[in-house]
Amino acid sequence: MAIFKLSPAFKDYIWGGTRLRDEYGKECDFDKVAESWELSCHKDGESVVTDGEDKGLTLSQYIQKHGKAVLGSDCERFESFPILIKLIDAKDNLSVQVHPDNDYALRVEGEYGKTEMWYVVDCDEGATLLYGFKKEISKEEFASRIADNTLLEVTNAVPVKKGDVFFIKSGTLHAIGKGILIAEIQQNSNTTYRIYDYGRVGKDGKPRELHVEKAKDVTKLAPAQSYPDTPLEELDGYTQKLLSSCDYFTTYVIDVESQAKLCADEKSFNSLLILEGCADIDGIKAKKGDSVFVTADSGCYTVSGKCRLILTKV
Repeated sequence: MAIFKLSPAFKDYIWGGTRLRDEYGKECDFDKVAESWELSCHKDGESVVTDGEDKGLTLSQYIQKHGKAVLGSDCERFESFPILIKLIDAKDNLSVQVHPDNDYALRVEGEYGKTEMWYVVDCDEGATLLYGFKKEISKEEFASRIADNTLLEVTNAVPVKKGDVFFIKSGTLHAIGKGILIAEIQQNSNTTYRIYDYGRVGKDGKPRELHVEKAKDVTKLAPAQSYPDTPLEELDGYTQKLLSSCDYFTTYVIDVESQAKLCADEKSFNSLLILEGCADIDGIKAKKGDSVFVTADSGCYTVSGKCRLILTKV
């Protein structure tokens, strides 16, 4: 059994804000802290063990040292670590974008595609995001609207509130809107095709690269398919709600009032991302913004305190 905290990798994309540093205690020198990669074995940014005898190892180094059994039997079907978990602070709008599926991404990009889930941790009043199209459109209309900058006329803008959930299957057009803080659980991929970017320029003063031809290949030109709502479970000392379950991850939001007895069986590790409050997880002190990893086959463990957390397993 092993339970330990992870420190994230950070990204300073131009649309980011400072909430992850100011409110979630992230130690980062960037002016903008757009994303913190809380659970990551991706080459573009790995999370690092922060305590215990393995302190300082990246998560992939930890897995290499202790063996893939720490991930659980349900991870054996994946060649590499299957998921990536982020906190995302959108002070400005993200680009309108799409992610490819596995077949396309492996053939064209050499890595897996990206299905993901968003949990709205917090948002400004009146905040919106883009989620698929208002109605089905043709490839010809898609191409012409990209060319003449009228794409936003047919995309589906959705008002959001704290606690909203969006399941974004690969091929779904989407964009996080300004004023939204999101926990994102996704496949372990960093492949994104930008379709529209509001005419912004990058740090080099040039317009940011678009990937229109690839986006035309993979975008589903129809309304998005949302994940069905699930009931809230009232349990002893806490409540639990399934947010989404797919081939790559299963995710719950858990509100702990006093304590929660959870379990990491032989099938999968547990990832705990603390969104509010503080907790003691079998002796590991965790606060708002902390990411905790529980190895597979650790058995039952107790989360004590008053907190809200995201629990993810494979």
